[in-house]
Amino acid sequence: MNKPSLIELYFVFLKTGIELLGGGFVIVPLLTKNIVNKKGWITKDDLMKYYALSQSLPGIIAVNTATFVGYNLRGKTGALISILGIITSPFIIICAIANILNQLTNLTIIEDIFYGVGIAVIILVYLAVKEMWEFSVIDFPSFVIFTGAFCASFFFNISPVWIIAGAILYGILIKIAGKWAGR
Repeated sequence: MNKPSLIELYFVFLKTGIELLGGGFVIVPLLTKNIVNKKGWITKDDLMKYYALSQSLPGIIAVNTATFVGYNLRGKTGALISILGIITSPFIIICAIANILNQLTNLTIIEDIFYGVGIAVIILVYLAVKEMWEFSVIDFPSFVIFTGAFCASFFFNISPVWIIAGAILYGILIKIAGKWAGR
């Protein structure tokens, strides 16, 4: 096994990052082609070990695999160079797409579309409340929970977390009171 230069390592992972459109599972055949078969830097067995380990760690599988390969070939510097190589093209592509989207959102027609979508979302929320009303607000205690939750949210801007916790507590208390009254 020959050791690559840092420049060579960077460009192999840059090329892999460009080809890597299908996600982490696509990296195995790409790295097999680029660094096992063509370059002979590592064995396929080693690549499979790095890939399996990469899947068990948090983070992006391709970046994790590049890190292990780079570390094996050139130590900490190799790991860093491999990471930079694998993330360069996605970074550039994301920046280009973000720039295009930023320019699109400033167009009047796009602003009008977003305005219309905003109104549509309000209508969808209304329809969801209307549909759920007949199944959720079935008695006086559930009406009290709904009214209290609506007022707490709309008038007092209370966090939904506290509203849900309060509704749960109120429901438990109502059930307990109902059991005591039934005795």
